[in-house]
Amino acid sequence: MLDIQRFFRRLFTDRRANISVVAALAMPVLVGSLGIGAETASWYAGKRGLQIAADSAAIAAATNGTPEGYAVEARAVAAQYGLRQGVDGVQITASNAATCPNGNTNCFSVVIERAQPLLLAQVVGFGGDMTLNGAPAKRIMASAVAIQANTPREYCILALAGSGASQGIRTNGAPDADLTGCNVMSNTDAQCNGHSLKADVADAHGVSDGCAVRQNSNVGALFDPYSGLKANIPADKCGGDYYTAPNKKNDPPFPSNNMLLGIEDRAVIDVCGDMKLNGPVFIQSSAPGTVLIIRNGQLDMNGYSIETKFDSSLTIVFTGTDNSRTHGFVGGGSLDFKAPTTGVWKGMAIYQDPRTTGGVDLTFAGNSPTWAITGMVYAPHASVTFSGAVNKASNGLSCFGMVVDNLRVNGTAQIINHGECHQAGLTLPYSQMPGRGQLVS
Repeated sequence: MLDIQRFFRRLFTDRRANISVVAALAMPVLVGSLGIGAETASWYAGKRGLQIAADSAAIAAATNGTPEGYAVEARAVAAQYGLRQGVDGVQITASNAATCPNGNTNCFSVVIERAQPLLLAQVVGFGGDMTLNGAPAKRIMASAVAIQANTPREYCILALAGSGASQGIRTNGAPDADLTGCNVMSNTDAQCNGHSLKADVADAHGVSDGCAVRQNSNVGALFDPYSGLKANIPADKCGGDYYTAPNKKNDPPFPSNNMLLGIEDRAVIDVCGDMKLNGPVFIQSSAPGTVLIIRNGQLDMNGYSIETKFDSSLTIVFTGTDNSRTHGFVGGGSLDFKAPTTGVWKGMAIYQDPRTTGGVDLTFAGNSPTWAITGMVYAPHASVTFSGAVNKASNGLSCFGMVVDNLRVNGTAQIINHGECHQAGLTLPYSQMPGRGQLVS
């Protein structure tokens, strides 16, 4: 009896191998915890990889943007991450009608799903929610939404083609043309035969062919960007009297107000009829500069020059309703001036009133007279023949733009030194072009 009592006493008081018993009892819990931890880390890493792929695929789909190409682009980018549609349980779904954060439905979405093989989670009874090659697996998923952002593209030459000219921009063999660094736009066709203009980009509402390094057809037409500036032209006080420069000995004498010579510092020079230079003219006016308004008349350079000095600036405005008269330049000479950087005419060097539709053509622009101009030449109804080079004004920044009805380029057509139009106060014509996709969620 005493032996039995001693046996049970030792059994209940002996502490040897307690750890082994506890470990044995805890082992399923430990293995299960490790399994869940490993699976969770695996799922997180897998989802992170899917998210990177989905983000890249959504951006690519939005950048492509075409109805027939966005889904192909998305799957091609996903494949670069080793995710191929239908392989190893991978499913890639792309849409070009996803809801954007602002409620619009023009965003691009990409959803990527795949099966992640299980490691140790089965120890605790988790059997996954799908199978991969007959084995349990966990479905992981990532999604991304992107929108095709618009990028403004500026044009140094815009042909409005409001006259119906079928080719807003045209050249027939201009081997020395060089519009490097310049983008051009035609509201009809842009056709360059024989030689390119060497423009960076040639966009056309119709067909763009041969004018630039990069060409885009079927681009949306642009509206006239400067028509509203006509409101800044003062009311006509000529009373119907518009003087014509005398060509014959017995012609009436020319009013002194219609002649320019020497230093000129007036803020506004308003002329009824033709204006003629009797010698070199130097503009030395205070900001925002001089506005020379010629009503129903031409500017006869008479072989002389107009030049802005120091910080002075000039805008030449041609206006009038008499379409039988010339509203432009004659007589050779040279233009060397910059447009104002402030005021209502900022950025505008030459402005033909859009209400003036006759006698507005500019021939041999850049050659007769020679042009060294900083600013915009706006001639919305003019057929312009562009020959020679346009340089910046001696005292101006590197900026030149031209808005015309239609443009023909002959021989040497070159715009030298440009790219500082923002500093020069000129907002060039531009269009919003589809750009790179941007993630929105």
